[in-house]
Amino acid sequence: MKKIFLATGNKGKIAEISAILGNKGIFIETCLDRPDMPAAREDGLTVKENSLKKAMACALYFKEPAIADDTGLEVEALNGAPGVYSARWAGEGCSYEDNNRKLLSALNGIEMKNRKARFVCCITLAYPDGKAFFFEGFADGLIAEKPAGQSGFGYDPLFYCPQYGLTYAQMPAELKNRISHRAKAVASFAAYAEKSGI
Repeated sequence: MKKIFLATGNKGKIAEISAILGNKGIFIETCLDRPDMPAAREDGLTVKENSLKKAMACALYFKEPAIADDTGLEVEALNGAPGVYSARWAGEGCSYEDNNRKLLSALNGIEMKNRKARFVCCITLAYPDGKAFFFEGFADGLIAEKPAGQSGFGYDPLFYCPQYGLTYAQMPAELKNRISHRAKAVASFAAYAEKSGI
């Protein structure tokens, strides 16, 4: 089994990415396994920039290839917000519930058909020599009028997929890990890893 470092301490991301890559024969180590890893400053203007910052910081620190995920929720009625600020939209140190409440408040009075949204995920593979490769995934949906479901994390209770009649938080993990923005990005990385032999 191959091994690669994933630059995150987010337990939700770790669970999803581990499940997807484990089926491809790739084992991950994370910041939970290596707490000596210094945190990268996520001040990029796009999820791609932040993903690169995190992956490259780890690759340089450990002197081995590393990957990082950065994700944003883009809501059409909010001109693409919260976007790159999704994780901290309600303020530094905010909870998932804080972000969800702010999103519902911002969309108050907007009918369901006009609550279109898109999740964007970028997985970056970085090497100590400075090379980097990017793998992106996208998922379209709607923002529900109230939270539904107990699974997942982040905006999952509000991200509604009409074709399944479920929010991400209502989906079995197996389904979400097949259709989500993150699943698509991770699958692209896994295909590259298999082809390149990293």
